[in-house]
Amino acid sequence: MNDTTRAGDPGRVLRAVQISSLGTYVPPRVLTNSQLEQMVDTSNEWILKRTGIRERHIADDDVATSDLAVEAALQAMAGAGVTAADIGFLVVGTTTPDTFFPSTACLVQDRIGATHAWGFDLGAACSGFTYAVTTAMQMVASGVHDHALAIGADVMSRIIDYQDRTTCVIFGDGAGAVVVSPAVDPELRILDFAHEVDGSGGPALRMPAGGSRLPASHETVDQRLHYVHQDGAAVFKFAVRKTSEICRRILDRNGLRAADVDLFVSHQANRRIIMAAAGQLHLPEEKVVINIDRFGNTTGATIPLALADALADKRLKKGDLVLLASVGAGFTVGAMLVRWAY
Repeated sequence: MNDTTRAGDPGRVLRAVQISSLGTYVPPRVLTNSQLEQMVDTSNEWILKRTGIRERHIADDDVATSDLAVEAALQAMAGAGVTAADIGFLVVGTTTPDTFFPSTACLVQDRIGATHAWGFDLGAACSGFTYAVTTAMQMVASGVHDHALAIGADVMSRIIDYQDRTTCVIFGDGAGAVVVSPAVDPELRILDFAHEVDGSGGPALRMPAGGSRLPASHETVDQRLHYVHQDGAAVFKFAVRKTSEICRRILDRNGLRAADVDLFVSHQANRRIIMAAAGQLHLPEEKVVINIDRFGNTTGATIPLALADALADKRLKKGDLVLLASVGAGFTVGAMLVRWAY
């Protein structure tokens, strides 16, 4: 461990923290727009025009969120050159935990053999990954742990109503994970984050039943209340406005302009949302990562999947200034500035 004053001491110095590695995983089965045309009243043209999605990956019936999360976590750990014994903390941002309890983080901890780690699930919907990375970063920055795992993983296909053409075309399944560690080069680090919630927007995107407010019953099942319900117009307007607002806030706070950003990686909810927000920020399309056409909205996994594609395409390089942004049910809002470390 780097020399630092222990956490709990009010005089402690926070360490610079880097993203050391990235791992992703999607189930192999693909559901195309053409296949959806056979399932619900929709068309490839309708889906493409409104969302930009061509296909999405769907988990088999015996595959749960923890299964995807484990694959992504193992890949991230291998990339960082750390073992399970090195992980002190893990957090899983997910909307679709395997069970209410135990938490998916506990299941992942056991399966990867991280016997020295503790952790929990984090419920921030589509902002799950940015919130998880921020949480893991604080654990490492404080000096409590040297290596932490932040995971975003969801099997959204389990809570999607395939009779509702407005939602079933949007979502897919996937997972992404990063290892965060003390920065090797203090310039190549997570620079800042900004998060907020607006609970007044809760009714616009939710799963009405299944919790303590409306527990499962014959009536809730018959009324199809255990699926995602969305007010698409309200979500669209809020997402465009808040994505641009929170990105401006974090850039201004760090004395940066949009022109300083090398890569903009937004939550992949809808191509039109991403491009509208980028336009408001005056970010050219060549700086914007969009891969929603291949994966759909995987909720907690969209940003790591987009980062992985940017790395594979050599659009993301060591030293690049990366702006991450997310808006999710809640409403939750998040942004991060990262100077890429590898």
